[in-house]
Amino acid sequence: DLFVAGTETTSTTLEWAMAELLHNPEALSRAKAELELVIGKGNQVQESDILHLPYLQAIVKEILRLHPPVPFLLPRKAREDVEINGYIIPKDAQVLVNAWTIGRDQSSWDNAKSFMPERFLELEIDVKGRNFELIPFGGGRRTCPGLPLAVRMLHLMLGSLIQDFDWKLEDGIKPKDLNMEDKFGITLQKAHPLRAVPIPV
Repeated sequence: DLFVAGTETTSTTLEWAMAELLHNPEALSRAKAELELVIGKGNQVQESDILHLPYLQAIVKEILRLHPPVPFLLPRKAREDVEINGYIIPKDAQVLVNAWTIGRDQSSWDNAKSFMPERFLELEIDVKGRNFELIPFGGGRRTCPGLPLAVRMLHLMLGSLIQDFDWKLEDGIKPKDLNMEDKFGITLQKAHPLRAVPIPV
């Protein structure tokens, strides 16, 4: 179960990352420039490089904010009656946390529906469950056990795809016309799969 959950959510998030970057070519160019400056052309991205790639880190955070791998986190159960913001949560009530809505909350995020990795260059926010406005993996004792693997793999795979290839959309689609609709399920998938052509550099 862990293997299937970890691979599908990571691959879906990577597809969203590539779709957002192809939909926003300026962000893709900036990420490519950062990789060339820090890593150098022809070198492979290593795990130790991630700390020196702030824009790549910002892209991953922004993807996880806009397109959390699982829109509804695992259900919680109230052990006792509790009041939160004037609402009573009765004992034994099942609580679902909507990470998708939290990531698009206008009161927490400027231009909440826009892809803007730059916002994370100024903010000291991570995805590890300490900042409640960004909790794609949940938080506390029941945080997703795949978090460390997902974060490492997303940076490495996305960095490699940006570094090693130029990309164009299939059938001559323009970046602004790329369909960015999502499809809700257990995981958050693109309604129309991304079709992009890699060009070796």
